[in-house]
Amino acid sequence: MSDYAIELRGIDKWFGPVHANDKIDLAVPKGSIFGLVGENGAGKSTLMSILYGFYQADAGEILIRGQRCDITSPNQAIEAGIGMVFQHLKLVPNMTVLDNLMLGREGGGRLSAGRVRARALLHQLSTEHNLSVDPDALVGDLPLGLQQRVEILKQLYRGAEILILDEPTDVLTPQETEEFFEILKDLKGRGVTSVLITHKLKEILAVTSEIAIIRRGKIVGQVKTAETDEQALADLMVGRTVSFQISKAVGAKGAPLLTVSHLTKSGQGRKALDDVSLSVHGGEIVGIAGIAGNGQTELLEVLAGISDFEAGQICYGEKTLGHGGGQGAQTRAWGVAYVPEDRQRFAMVSAFTATEVSALGYQNRPPFCTHGLMRWGVVAQETKAQMAAFDVRPPNPALPSGSFSGGNQQKLVLSREMTKDAQVLLIGQPTRGVDVGAIEFIHEKLLEQRAAGAGILMVSGELEELIKLTDRILVMFEGKIVGQMPTHEASELKIGLLMAGTDLEHAA
Repeated sequence: MSDYAIELRGIDKWFGPVHANDKIDLAVPKGSIFGLVGENGAGKSTLMSILYGFYQADAGEILIRGQRCDITSPNQAIEAGIGMVFQHLKLVPNMTVLDNLMLGREGGGRLSAGRVRARALLHQLSTEHNLSVDPDALVGDLPLGLQQRVEILKQLYRGAEILILDEPTDVLTPQETEEFFEILKDLKGRGVTSVLITHKLKEILAVTSEIAIIRRGKIVGQVKTAETDEQALADLMVGRTVSFQISKAVGAKGAPLLTVSHLTKSGQGRKALDDVSLSVHGGEIVGIAGIAGNGQTELLEVLAGISDFEAGQICYGEKTLGHGGGQGAQTRAWGVAYVPEDRQRFAMVSAFTATEVSALGYQNRPPFCTHGLMRWGVVAQETKAQMAAFDVRPPNPALPSGSFSGGNQQKLVLSREMTKDAQVLLIGQPTRGVDVGAIEFIHEKLLEQRAAGAGILMVSGELEELIKLTDRILVMFEGKIVGQMPTHEASELKIGLLMAGTDLEHAA
């Protein structure tokens, strides 16, 4: 019997002129939590997609528990005991937990009998792995941490002994991330092998035993976790020395570019925004911290003119944003750029090419459009320049945007919004799913915009990022701003207490 759960030998994969995987050799020990890191577009997801049967390698072989396997479909991967938990969960939100587990595995012609068996197996798995979840709850009503738990249960229900986890903590709160890691450790203790793909180096150092580094399609290193650190991993990933320090010059704060007064918005039987007041001046970055679901998303949507509000006032300089929603074109005309938190749902169309995505929101304005006609040659030229400036890989404007990795999709959206000389930038989760080298680059670009006099309102789930970049930090809880402070007075502990609803007096 082999000591390895997975062995990849000489895996080679081309997509046209792009050599996505270049003769990759990789061995993952049984019962381990194994890390796989690399830049956006380095080939990590392609490699795991080959293992899961989405793609077939042009050359090489796959061994599972010492036996050669020809995996040409996800069904064959599942039969081999491999399960994959995707960055964007593959659950049906208006179905129950139990029905999501059964989907595609109904257990015969009599659905009622299959449901009884499935409920019993779900109870057994939940008990064995400490993954308690209500089988009759609608998945869409569950917080993301529990949805992640359902996805893992679904893979175990299908008999998975090997889990591929692609950016699993990307949308989880710090508390949910800690719970998730405890689940992985418990699964490891029961013999389940996990392959963890993430850009969050602190997390991968905290939970793995061994890490492989992939760069431009090749494995450039494989190290014991205990023998490396964040700096060494980052340098191997990018191929140069990565700076984790930010040089943020003290700038002169300009006039207020955005003023929000007593903003109120209802949502799902509660106040999504409850008497919110804030301002953003030229030459400053204002950060917003908060656990997901506490009003940050709604705030950005209202300020961007996309969503309506019931009360309050929004002013961009001397201009007042009216009620009604659907005014994104108006705010853009005023020099407001907007990067939504969920890029796939609200910032791009996966079937559109990179060229088409780069024009979204600006398609009716010069130089992309004159006299009502699109100038696609100009759009394509601009897209090439943006892709080069933001190192989007592969640099092919004709590719469907959905075929890019998540981090490269983010860079594509950011390049569109950050190259238009906007006066105000509304940015949600600027570095979500982005590698360390690109994070460094995006941070530099944000500081360049600040130095040029733009006002930036930035929502981020990364407290370290907020403390590094911003001039002031506001904290939201249950739709309210419950605390604000100059960044030089902030700490992760203080912000975290405010995020949990502790008042500022107790947090000080």
